[in-house]
Amino acid sequence: MPQRGHPRRTGGLAVALCLAAALAACGRQAPPPQAAAVPEVSVVTVRAAPAAVTSELPGRVSAVQSAEVRPQISGIVRQRRFTEGAMVKAGDVLYEIDDATYRTAVDNASGTLTQAEATLATAQAKAERYAGLLKIQGVSRQDYDDAVASAKSAAGAVVSDRAALRSARIDLERTRIQAPISGRIGKSSVTAGALVTASQDSALATINDLSAVYVDVTQSSAELLRLKKELAAGRLRQAGDGAEVRLRLEDGSLYPHAGRLAFTDVTVSETTGTVTLRATFPNPDGLLLPNMYVRALLQEGVDEQAIKVPQLALARDAKGNASVKVVDAGGRVATRAVTVRGNAGAAGNAGNDALVAGGLASGDKVLVDSLQTVRDGMQVKAVEAAAATAATAAAPVRQDAASVPAASPAAGAAATVTAAR
Repeated sequence: MPQRGHPRRTGGLAVALCLAAALAACGRQAPPPQAAAVPEVSVVTVRAAPAAVTSELPGRVSAVQSAEVRPQISGIVRQRRFTEGAMVKAGDVLYEIDDATYRTAVDNASGTLTQAEATLATAQAKAERYAGLLKIQGVSRQDYDDAVASAKSAAGAVVSDRAALRSARIDLERTRIQAPISGRIGKSSVTAGALVTASQDSALATINDLSAVYVDVTQSSAELLRLKKELAAGRLRQAGDGAEVRLRLEDGSLYPHAGRLAFTDVTVSETTGTVTLRATFPNPDGLLLPNMYVRALLQEGVDEQAIKVPQLALARDAKGNASVKVVDAGGRVATRAVTVRGNAGAAGNAGNDALVAGGLASGDKVLVDSLQTVRDGMQVKAVEAAAATAATAAAPVRQDAASVPAASPAAGAAATVTAAR
């Protein structure tokens, strides 16, 4: 039978093997820790340059001309002679009211006038005869005076009856209710057979001239005072009377036609502390309708040393205070509080850039992406936004994993910016 190994010898061999493995591991050197990669961020270097200062203010559209159609006589509506929502011209007949009563009144007034004219002719002839008889003392002075007075009274009755006839004819004409202005007419509040009364509260229909419209916007009196102070101090240059105004519609799109600032109200609202500004806009397509909510982009002036930053670079706290993240000369991120004056640029792109009145200086590098991932004090590598965009456009389009070429540093930076966005 084979002899079993001694237990002590087996245990010693295991210990020796363990010690040899430990010594071999200690002989190897541990690899040095890899340095953390510095993230690349996209920045915009701000520069002071002249820029138009615009404000985006809420407003409502109203028609340049608006007329509520009301009856001026009482009666039964016999016919409606327009299509709701259609264009009408001044003088077009809109409603016809039953005119039987008014025709009768005209005939009655005409008959009364005829009688008065006959009485006048008789009275005048008598007064002329008495004048001749008075010269030969054929009648007394009293009889002559009475004849003259009767002629004058008959003449007065004729004047009164003629006025009554004209009034009756006017009422007859008012049975045909006409459009006071040209424009688009709305819905009718009555139908044929309805009883209408003179000067009733409810309008039969409303006509709006929408060839041009007003846009009334409100601006706080404090903002208006600030603007005037900056103009007086020379920080802003007056944009000029009749400054151009653009509109942003409810869906966010820009209205294609520019308007002009017409006037600024001379009073401040007691309840809201705002001033009303009115602008006029052409409306050839009828796109702007009364009471439509819009936002007007008003050009307040020109800042000769304006600093603009993209709107996406701005952050606001719960109180509405604005701030941006900047990269200093050492490549570290810092949050900078800024004062935003309004929008900058032409009205076509007024919403893209914000005009900073304080907190930034020419040459500062402002972050435009990775705002949620970087923190103050973090070391970053700043890449100009324009360069990053060009690198992204120059990078080849990926087809599959096998056909991807080796990535260049610029392409990698662009990929980092795109991913951060």
